[in-house]
Amino acid sequence: MKLTILGGGGFRVPLVYGALLTDHAEGRVTEVVLHDLDDSRLHAVARVLDEQAADVPDAPKVTATTDLDEALRGADFIFSAIRVGGLEGRANDERVALAEGVLGQETVGAGGIAYGLRTVPVAVDIAQRVARLAPDAWVINFTNPAGLVTEAMSRHLGDRVIGICDSPVGLGRRIARVLGVANPREAFIDYVGLNHLGWVRGLRVAGRDELPRLFADPDLLGSFEEGKLFGVDWLQSLGAIPNEYLHYYYFNREAVRSYQAAEKTRGAFLHDQQARFYEEMQRPDAAALTAWDRTRAEREATYMSENRETAGAGERDADDLSGGYEKVALALMRAIARDERTTLILNVRNKGALAVLDSEAVIEVPCLVDANGAHPVSVSPLPDHATGLVCSVKAVEREVLAAAESGSRTTAVKAFALHPLVDSVNVARRLVEGYSEVHPGLAYLK
Repeated sequence: MKLTILGGGGFRVPLVYGALLTDHAEGRVTEVVLHDLDDSRLHAVARVLDEQAADVPDAPKVTATTDLDEALRGADFIFSAIRVGGLEGRANDERVALAEGVLGQETVGAGGIAYGLRTVPVAVDIAQRVARLAPDAWVINFTNPAGLVTEAMSRHLGDRVIGICDSPVGLGRRIARVLGVANPREAFIDYVGLNHLGWVRGLRVAGRDELPRLFADPDLLGSFEEGKLFGVDWLQSLGAIPNEYLHYYYFNREAVRSYQAAEKTRGAFLHDQQARFYEEMQRPDAAALTAWDRTRAEREATYMSENRETAGAGERDADDLSGGYEKVALALMRAIARDERTTLILNVRNKGALAVLDSEAVIEVPCLVDANGAHPVSVSPLPDHATGLVCSVKAVEREVLAAAESGSRTTAVKAFALHPLVDSVNVARRLVEGYSEVHPGLAYLK
């Protein structure tokens, strides 16, 4: 079975390959094709993968190419993890937004809109090529903003594109751990929303909802990442556990102030950190896997550090430093390729699962997965406060898609202005001007 990884020179690719190395069952991935526009990054990542596979006799074969069509032909699965504009683009997203006093995070607020505007046209081109060159392939999208990009691609690939994210998985794992659930895989996580905008409303084990036990114990509720991040009182007020990215909404003023005061934005930090890694990989004598492991550990330990500082949450727990999206990707591929039926939280077309949104809207929700793909589970209605946020942000996503399709600068301004974290139409206009100046990928906006 052939897996093509778009963004194959990306730093997190070894996580995916490492997961593949643990799979020895029949029907596993036997060939991995890395595609990237940067040949030097491809070479660096290929070195890491080669060292990972050193003691694995049946490791999947790895090839690399800068030719997109070549990479797509014959693929059974396509993993899309591209970053249009690179980490320099992410740093610019943050800088332009913070200069206007609004959030520049890569998936939330102004930064997410800017990232979406330059990514959607590229993602649509990829989807159209897949439909032409590999019509039977399944596309697993991790490219951010994951929900928005998945919806853009679904207009050309239908249900054969599925978005994944590790945030809901990590949240569910943390809740199960503090509740003492012996086997978290047996727990059903009642989670619903959009990508980076969702809530856990229940965690059922053997048909019993264990979440009320967590809310009834303030010490237990405050003992894990989200309890520290949001505070016990606020979680009890909500009656649900929000995805960590909702910290940008509930504590927006504090988050913006913290990001403005930081020595470097997250994008700038990762840009410099990864530049050192790729530069080190230019040396023939460099220990590739050791360098990658060291860089990854630093990356994970500093994840959302400004938010945790604002909340006084302290350092991340060691158990939360292991990532997870590669495990979701592998579980998804296994379920489809081998008909190993499972339940995963995924980004898929709504199809009536969440009544407040139309059937084509991509949502993040538990799905039953089998050989025919991912099927969203019907969920109970969201409370009004969550419904308002979901509908507002989905409306913004639709304006981003419309602007990307039409090239309308006016529509792009509308997308920024309607976002709940952008507080002025004039700010929206300046954001479009500022982003257009620093991103060549937005030259299509007229």
